[in-house]
Amino acid sequence: QGDIGDSELVNSVVSQHDAIVNFAAESHVDRSITRARDFVETNVLGTQNLLDSAFRNNLKTFVQISTDEVYGTIDKGSWHEEYPLLPNSPYSASKASADLLVRSYHRTFGLDARITRCSNNYGPHQFPEKVIPLFVTNLIDNKKVPLYGKGMNVRDWLHVDDHCRGVHAVLMKGRSGEIYNIGGGQELTNKELTSIILEKMGRDEASIEYVQDRLGHDLRYSVDIKKISSELGYEPQIRFVDGISETIEWYKSNENWWRPLKK
Repeated sequence: QGDIGDSELVNSVVSQHDAIVNFAAESHVDRSITRARDFVETNVLGTQNLLDSAFRNNLKTFVQISTDEVYGTIDKGSWHEEYPLLPNSPYSASKASADLLVRSYHRTFGLDARITRCSNNYGPHQFPEKVIPLFVTNLIDNKKVPLYGKGMNVRDWLHVDDHCRGVHAVLMKGRSGEIYNIGGGQELTNKELTSIILEKMGRDEASIEYVQDRLGHDLRYSVDIKKISSELGYEPQIRFVDGISETIEWYKSNENWWRPLKK
């Protein structure tokens, strides 16, 4: 355990391994709006530190875990991997910056670097600031769920197990210098998502508290996964209806994990 900005520590660890999969990041959009510097320090400078160490230690493979948010927002259709980067939040801007650094180390130094861009993750152990665990844990405590705006923003939901399957495929079989979108194939408006959670927890719309919309809130995310599907054989395996039920039950059964974090 440590800080990816700690050059000495990172170098001592990297020298003992042949691959890096960089999941480390500040990832909550809301906090990036009020504390953008933290996101630049970890997501940009931290990634650059990892890349430097990877190059110095002749690392075999570097996989950068990115996000579909680097593409911005899309009204219709889905993003392919060559779509321009048009990030709209400090979080997504920091991740797009990291992506470009990773690309530069591949092109300049020949580092075997690969990038994955996933859609919204959900599942057990997700930090309770995120929308699904926040809503579920609020309802467990008989609190209302805060829904941004009118709830019409659309997200594609990806179970964490499917995400990990995709990342593993890229690590083992992906091509150097390439980008791979990883999606779950389940697009829902935030209001639809909220309704599903309420129904499964025996609540109704009286439990919704509509709140002021997030600044710069992207309307819709949607990734095209043809590339990772055709090249690496990836397909999402967990149906959302099953994954969300299992996730709700996990938070019900693991209050000792999330309560200290939520405080």
